[in-house]
Amino acid sequence: MKQRILIVGGGFAGVWSALGAARVVDMERGADTVVEITLVSPKAELHVRPRLHEAHPEQMAVPLLPLLNAVNVKFIEGTVDRIHPGDHSVDVITTSGDTRSVGYDRLVLTSGSRLFRPPLPGLTEHAFAVDQIDEAVKLREHLQGLAARPRTAARDTFVVVGGGFTGLEVATELPGRLRAIFGKDYQPRIVVVERNEAIGPDLGPGPRPQILEALDQLRIETRLGAGVVSMDATGVVTATGERIDTDTIIWTGGMVASTLTRQVSPNLDRQGRLEVTPDLRVIGAKDIFGAGDVVRALTDDQGHYSLMSCQHALFMGRFAGHNVAADLLGLPTLGYSQAFYATCLDLGSWGAVYTEGWDRQVKLTHAEGKERKMVINTQWIYPPAPVREQALAAGDPNITY
Repeated sequence: MKQRILIVGGGFAGVWSALGAARVVDMERGADTVVEITLVSPKAELHVRPRLHEAHPEQMAVPLLPLLNAVNVKFIEGTVDRIHPGDHSVDVITTSGDTRSVGYDRLVLTSGSRLFRPPLPGLTEHAFAVDQIDEAVKLREHLQGLAARPRTAARDTFVVVGGGFTGLEVATELPGRLRAIFGKDYQPRIVVVERNEAIGPDLGPGPRPQILEALDQLRIETRLGAGVVSMDATGVVTATGERIDTDTIIWTGGMVASTLTRQVSPNLDRQGRLEVTPDLRVIGAKDIFGAGDVVRALTDDQGHYSLMSCQHALFMGRFAGHNVAADLLGLPTLGYSQAFYATCLDLGSWGAVYTEGWDRQVKLTHAEGKERKMVINTQWIYPPAPVREQALAAGDPNITY
């Protein structure tokens, strides 16, 4: 008898869900039930979104087919348009534009998140972003094209809307990127606009002194306590009425979950995330598990919940994959737990600040922090080699690093 596991989404949570499920199936390959695992995603690539603020975003795509083939996971190239929990099927729009129905016995929703874009005047028409590879490439091409324009204050002014994690990494990376285009003596005017009263509001007070030091060293201005209310082809206007003339607006206004969550359950948090049980089953949705940015999961016994980050998505993926396969095979499931929490914020040529714990105790700064960031961004968050034994081992939810 064949049973089918369908994983919707090929990001960090989806890839590690596939590895986690394949590992359980491999361990139970003598069972009477034959389990077929399929991952569906628009492209057979893992996009390394934490690195899209860098100078070469087109290089941030990791091929998935060798890895999936190594662990016997099938792949469907397409986008899931509808989920039908009642009849255990999804509608997939293929790359040719056709709609295909795909059935499942168990489903893991790992369709990720998207950049929050409120209905602000001019946002769609005039702001750049680094949420997806094509958007980041468009920004890179724009930056390169600025060198051919006459020198004006607007050409040399860059407004980053949002002073959170992504906004800070974008802003502090810009000086180096722009000097590579304009020359080593180029001094751009970079302004970060943050509607909260403090920079890096979600990062808390722990790393704030280092953030402020980096912004000062890099000559980056801030506008705090007033967000952007409108944008046009020549600049932005803040809630205080200040107008900043610029040819370059970069929007980093937070994340919201994939809209597929609405088709699974009406019980969503303010970011559109699903409520799940300790073993990552979606509450109120039969035979559906979730992981990554689409769920709000308790990470420890201290009351901390998962964030929209690859750090949590990757670990949750292992548990969701393990549990969906275990549930299908009649084995015990595991409660998701991820007590260790760390952040590493890239701050351009200043370095980086690495913290541990939910109170974000600073452990490494400057060059040492940058070295840790490079290890995280180039090794820890990348999939394993497409070697079966290594790939299956990477799906083990008991891994603690």
